[in-house]
This record gives sequence, C-alpha cells and structure tokens, in this order.
Amino acid sequence: MSTVDFVTKDHIAYVTINRPEVLNCFNYQTLLSLEEVVQSLYTSKDARVIIFTGAGEKAFSAGADLKERKHLNAQEVKRNVKKIRDVFSQVAGLPQPTIAAINGYALGGGFELALACDFRIAVKTAKMGLTETSMAIIPGAGGTQRLPRLIGQAKAMEMVLTAKRLSAEDAERYGILNDVVEGDNLMAACESFAQEMLKNGPIALQQAKYAIKNGMNVDLETGLEIESKAYEITIPTEDRVEALAAFNEKRKPRFKGE
Repeated sequence: MSTVDFVTKDHIAYVTINRPEVLNCFNYQTLLSLEEVVQSLYTSKDARVIIFTGAGEKAFSAGADLKERKHLNAQEVKRNVKKIRDVFSQVAGLPQPTIAAINGYALGGGFELALACDFRIAVKTAKMGLTETSMAIIPGAGGTQRLPRLIGQAKAMEMVLTAKRLSAEDAERYGILNDVVEGDNLMAACESFAQEMLKNGPIALQQAKYAIKNGMNVDLETGLEIESKAYEITIPTEDRVEALAAFNEKRKPRFKGE
C-alpha cells in the first residue's frame, strides 16, 4: 500500500497521506513518496488546484513518526529533518493554489504541512499546533517561520513556546483557518473553494500567487516590480485572448492554461 495517494480529477489534484494506522505520521519513506508527488505536480498542466489531506477520520497528520525516530542515530535524524523541511518548502513553492483539508489532528510536522499550503479548511473537531517543545525540540519544517508570518510574532511564540493545541474554532480566530466545517462536509467545502478558483485563468492564478508570495517580504517598490513581471507573463497567453472573446460574446471563457 502506498503511503501517499495521488489522483487528479477535473483539474483538482488530491494528495492523501495514507498511514491512518499511525495518524498519518511522516516516516522517511513517506517523505520520499510525498516529494515525488509534489515534484510531478510542479510541472502538471492538468492539476490547477491541489488539495492535501490525511487518510481516515482521525488525523491530517500527527507529525514525525516518533516510533521510527527513536531507532535513528543523530545523523539520520538530521537527514529526516532536512528532508521534511525541503519537501514542505517544495509544497510551499508549488505554482498552483494549494488547500489543506484538515480532517483531524494536525500536530507538529502535520501542522507545518498545513502551514505550507496557501489555504486551510478544517473540521470542527480538528486539533492543531506546533507541539515540538514538549518533546524538547523545536519545529523544524518551517513552523517557526511560516506561523509568525501568518498570525504575527506574539501569537506564534505563544503557540510554540507553550506547545499549545488549538481547537478549530480558536485556529480560525487566530487567522490560521479559512473555514471550519462539519466533518462530512470537509471535502465538499474544499472542492467548492477550489471551483471558485478554477473558473479563473490557470496561468493568472499561478502568477497572482507568485506575485503575492514573493512580494510579501520585500519593500513596496520591489513588490510592484514583481507584480509587473508577473502581469507581463499573462499578456501573450491564449487564455487572455479567450477571456476577452468570452466577455464580448457574453459566455463563460474556456481556459486551457496556455
């Protein structure tokens, strides 16, 4: 059985961490499998929005596989930490919009995967947090950097230094989640959100994401230049011509991502 399932349907790619018996924890093999999937998605024209989730009903992912880790030597631990950080950076660097469908526990590395996504939608019963300090370590897959950029330094430090677990309601209040839904409505809510983006130009989606992500941590003038370069990429596309034609003909555009 594969530890990472992957399928694309109607321009939505579904990536599922498939280790429900261990709350979808990440061992080294799972990280390698996830990396392979993410790399294939990077150049995919068919996948226009990507949804990440966990198998089963208990967990999105409870983080690193501690049963594996207790058998690793110091060099192997460093290898695993580097791999999970690199893979989640690849997730964050995907050109397509990404959604984390949080179906249960999202702790430690599992929460860091959700933070690497652009959007997060969770079930009401979900619990999430960066709990590493309770194990005498710190978040090592981007959590100390992505969380404060999302919710501010004070709240991020509170979560990390206390190893606090948030309810879905609190996570939404903190600004971590885009929506909280009933458990049986999670995937439908994610797909509905994806459809709101899919009706728009695929190249425009990617370039808008690129401009926002890369402009966030530079000065305004540099950010405006990034936006200008991203806009220029959309000008010669067939999709832009199609959008104008559809507007004049009073019909919905048929975008091809070209």
